[in-house]
Amino acid sequence: MSEPGNPRPHGEPSYDDQSSDQHAYDEVHDPAYDDAAYDEHAYEEHPYEEHAYDEVHDDHDSDVLTAVRRPGSRRAKRKRPPGVGCLVAVVVLALVVGGLYLAVSRGIGALESRFGDGPDDYPGPGSGRVAFEVQQGDSATDIAAGLVAEDVVASAEAFTNAAAADDRSTAIQVGMYDLRREMSAQDALEVLVDPANLVSGGGVTVPEGLRVEEIVDVLSEGTGVPVRRFEQALADPDALGLPSYADGDPEGYLFPATYDFGKGDSPRSMLRAMVARWQQSADSADLEGRAAQLGYTPGEVMTVASLVEAEASRPEDRARVARVIYNRLEGDETDGLLQLDATVNYASGEDLGARTSSEDRQIQSPYNTYLVPGLPPTPIEAPGDAAIEAAANPSDGDWFYYVTVDLATGETKFAETFAEHEQNVAELNEYCTTSDAC
Repeated sequence: MSEPGNPRPHGEPSYDDQSSDQHAYDEVHDPAYDDAAYDEHAYEEHPYEEHAYDEVHDDHDSDVLTAVRRPGSRRAKRKRPPGVGCLVAVVVLALVVGGLYLAVSRGIGALESRFGDGPDDYPGPGSGRVAFEVQQGDSATDIAAGLVAEDVVASAEAFTNAAAADDRSTAIQVGMYDLRREMSAQDALEVLVDPANLVSGGGVTVPEGLRVEEIVDVLSEGTGVPVRRFEQALADPDALGLPSYADGDPEGYLFPATYDFGKGDSPRSMLRAMVARWQQSADSADLEGRAAQLGYTPGEVMTVASLVEAEASRPEDRARVARVIYNRLEGDETDGLLQLDATVNYASGEDLGARTSSEDRQIQSPYNTYLVPGLPPTPIEAPGDAAIEAAANPSDGDWFYYVTVDLATGETKFAETFAEHEQNVAELNEYCTTSDAC
C-alpha cells in the first residue's frame, strides 16, 4: 500500500488576489429572522407597506345620488313615499355618529397605548446584544415580526404603531444593526432609522484549505454576525450563485481571500460574494474548457483542486500532485485508489494528523479513498487560485506516488514505481524518529 501525501496544515492565508473588489458582487440578502416568524418570499420590494397605515375616511357626499334633468324635458313630480325623509336623516345621523366613534376610538387607543392599556411594550432600555438584519423589501410588519422573534420588542403592534407615527421609518436601510433584548419599540425604531447605526464588518481573511463550517466560524468572528445566520443562508444554496455542477453543495466554492464586508452586507450577500470570487478564479483558469480537454467535469476538477490544496506542501509541488491524482484515476497501478490521508481526515470529521493509522483508514465513508476508488463525491475544502490552476493544468509525468519526507520544510519526493516509493517512505520514517512533527 502506498504512503499518502501529507496535508498542508490549515490556516495559512495566501494574499494573492486579496484585493478583489467585493462591491461588484450582487448583494442578495438572507433571512434575518426565524422561518416560523414569516415567509421572506412574500415580501414586497418596497421598504414598507404604507397602505397598512392609511386612515379610514368617511365621504358622506359620495352617498348622495343627484338626478339631472335635461333642459326642456318634462317629468311629472313623484310624491315621496312616507318615511323616506326620516330614513335619510337616520342614515346621515348614523354616518356622523360612526365617524365620531371611529375618531374617539382611535384617540382612546392612542392613549391606551401610551399609558399602559395598549400593545405590550418593554420599558427598555434593554440589555445584551442582538445582531439584527433588515432585508431588501422588508415592510414594517416584517421588521416587527423579526424583532419579536429576537425578543428585541415585546409585540409587533408596538413597533408598527411607532413606525406608523414616524415618517423616518419609510427610509430604514437594509443591513445589520446592533440592538438589545427587551428594548422599547420606540428605542428600537430610533436605532433603525439612523443609517449611522449600520454595522460595518470590516476586512475578513479566509485562508485556503478550510471546510464550510470552518469558513462560517471565521466569517462570524470577523463580522460579529451569529453563526446561525450564516447557516440559515447556507440552507438556501440556490440563492448563493453556485454553479450547477456543485449540486447545491457549497463545499469548495466559498473562495478563500480577504473580503471588505461593510455596511449592508448580510450573511447571504457575503456568501454570494465568495462564490462570485470563486467564479473569477474558475474563469481565469478556464476551468470548464480545461476540464473538457482533460476528460472530466468541472465539478470533478474542482474536487481535484481541493485535494491538491490539502496535499501539496509547497507551491512547486501542486501541479505534480495533480498529475499523480489523474494518473491514479486513469491507470491500474493502484486500482483507481487515490489513498490520500486528507480524505480520511475529511471522512472522520476530525484532524487525524499528517499520517493516518491503518485503523483510521478503515473508516466507512465514500470520502475514504483508501477504500473507495475514484474521486470523493465533493471537494473536501476550499482551494485557492494556485490549486485550481494546478488541477486545470497538471504537470506532465508518470508519477503514481509521492511522500513528504520532511514535514518541516515540506520537501516532497515523487516516484513512478512502488519500489522507489518505498525508499522515500523509509526516508520519512527515519525523519520521524527524530522529529515531533510526525
